[in-house]
Amino acid sequence: MYLLGYDIGSSSVKVCLIEASSGKVVASDFSPKKEMKIIALKAGWAEQNPADWWTNLKLAHESVMHQAGIDPEDIKGIGITWQMHGLIMVDKDQNLLRPSIIWCDSRAVEYGEKAFEQIGPEKCLSHLLNSPGNFTASKLAWVKDNEPEIFDKIDKIMLPGDYIAMKLSGEIGITVEGLSEGIFWDFKNNCISQDVIQYFGIPESFFPEIVPTFGIQSTVSAAAANELGLKEGTPISYRAGDQPNNALSLNVFNPGEIASTAGTSGVVYGVLDKLDYDRLSRVNTFAHVNHSEEQMRLGVLLCINGTGILNSWLKHNFATSLSSYGDMNELASLSPIGSKGLSIIPFGNGAERVLENRDTRCSIHGINFNIHSKGDVLRAAQEAIVFSYEYGMNIMRNIGMDINVIRAGNANMFLSSIFRQSLASVSDAVIELYDTDGAVGAARAAGMGIGFYADSSEAFASLEKIAIIEPEHEKKEQYLEAYYTWQDHLREIL
Repeated sequence: MYLLGYDIGSSSVKVCLIEASSGKVVASDFSPKKEMKIIALKAGWAEQNPADWWTNLKLAHESVMHQAGIDPEDIKGIGITWQMHGLIMVDKDQNLLRPSIIWCDSRAVEYGEKAFEQIGPEKCLSHLLNSPGNFTASKLAWVKDNEPEIFDKIDKIMLPGDYIAMKLSGEIGITVEGLSEGIFWDFKNNCISQDVIQYFGIPESFFPEIVPTFGIQSTVSAAAANELGLKEGTPISYRAGDQPNNALSLNVFNPGEIASTAGTSGVVYGVLDKLDYDRLSRVNTFAHVNHSEEQMRLGVLLCINGTGILNSWLKHNFATSLSSYGDMNELASLSPIGSKGLSIIPFGNGAERVLENRDTRCSIHGINFNIHSKGDVLRAAQEAIVFSYEYGMNIMRNIGMDINVIRAGNANMFLSSIFRQSLASVSDAVIELYDTDGAVGAARAAGMGIGFYADSSEAFASLEKIAIIEPEHEKKEQYLEAYYTWQDHLREIL
């Protein structure tokens, strides 16, 4: 018995097949091998053609099925995860009306800011748990004003995973998690936000039927079965946006559990069981995968743009004599905690929500030409990324989140022992590293959706833990001294 996971990213589409009983990956692949095209007709715009997602899904799916050599009848569930906040619009015949305006498109910022003020900051934050910002609702408002001929043809709107489910089944649905990431969900009234849709002039008929995150949402149609070599009637039993799904992939379901990633940008995602929010809207809150009216489970998302990209920039522009990130880590390890008083403010990748949308740029503080070397700069960069995490996690703590254990995949910055140890010691949290990814998590979740697994504990019983990193309590003061110095420099800038 097997389960399929589809991960619809902006760079590629990944497909994973797992054996349900063992949870082991049988086959996986992704397409395209080069990054998917992002259309940018103007500065700040970012669009993709959803038809390209489907094409690449079919290519990766075909490879996986060829590798596995299994009977399609033995696939019992399909899970889907996707790049969050994208907008897809179709007419009454399910034809695409335009390319998708994806997550990193910034054209709708002014629409969200104006809505935040007009609806009211307190009402937005207490009901939506976010500012409308540059999310899906604001993107749709931009279409209404700037492409009215397209807006008038809309039958239904979707998020990227809903589009893939439509292609698989011929049916259109959306989850509460999806509605919340689009900033369409009123958490106090447990319904589509009348404040948002009335302010923007969005007909409620645009929204598809609400389907459960876990459960039989729809089944594979005859047409899709023929295209993919699947069995008609195979259940589509799970879907969620990439950050909630990444947390699920690390078995993060309950209050106090934290997931983190540290690639180009950095994310800390934690679960909260009560309605609370940051009054300055420096973190985002969405419905987590297991949220319900009866059991509140909110995903609080801290996103920092200027993290791993700093390490990458240094490799390509500063440490060019070093052949790998491993070499950089080795040289950085020769520098002591605190990098001999050197501090780097890492926010050089645009405006940061955690800094109330300020764009501070990256800066280096405290260089002494007589004592500092390349290794000190490389260590200071990794510590700067850690300190930016701690700065953001303090905001999460202030809205009631306990951060005792941080779970992460063994990838990107978490491959660095300096980064891992510094983060554990500054945050006083244990770090657990796992061998998993979003497509694997979606496949496991599909098993929960069909009831093969009794609960999340059973679904993730085989999740492989690679390492545990404990805080260095005996060096806590050294780490905190470096953090406070870093924080003082940031305060001066702000």
